[in-house]
Amino acid sequence: MNFAHFFDYLLTARGRLTDWIRGQPSGVYTKAFPIGLGSIRATLVHTAAAEWAYVRRLGGEGVSPADSPFTLERQPEFDPFAAAWAREAPTTRAALAAIGDPGRPVEFTTRMGPKPMRVRATAGGIAGQLLFHEVHHRAQVMAMLRQSGVAAENLDYSVLIWERTPIG
Repeated sequence: MNFAHFFDYLLTARGRLTDWIRGQPSGVYTKAFPIGLGSIRATLVHTAAAEWAYVRRLGGEGVSPADSPFTLERQPEFDPFAAAWAREAPTTRAALAAIGDPGRPVEFTTRMGPKPMRVRATAGGIAGQLLFHEVHHRAQVMAMLRQSGVAAENLDYSVLIWERTPIG
């Protein structure tokens, strides 16, 4: 499976999403919503932080949330956050392109939840989670944007990537 190809699609969709956010008054970015992680900012910063962690786990590195460049404290404003996430994209793409055997076992410890846990996964499973996680949270952000009056639609893979030719 070409995980890097699917990440390229995410970047295309991410670009449209960030353009929609950039076109809104700054208050929309931090406005409270009853979905996702409670705001566009919190949802996107969480998504970027998870991507950062998954890439490091693919490389066999330990992950500490304290080391993440993606926290609400470190990324309070949209434009610097979007720029930092864009700078991380080549590292993510390279990790996905170099994944090797997708069935390769990967183990790590996570501290999400009340107790630390050992997680056993595969490199392909982590890559899939990285991709699907963003789609999941992107849908939440799109719903928040719609509630703010933005026609945030049509970020499907088939719409953005497939070549279409009119007939007739």
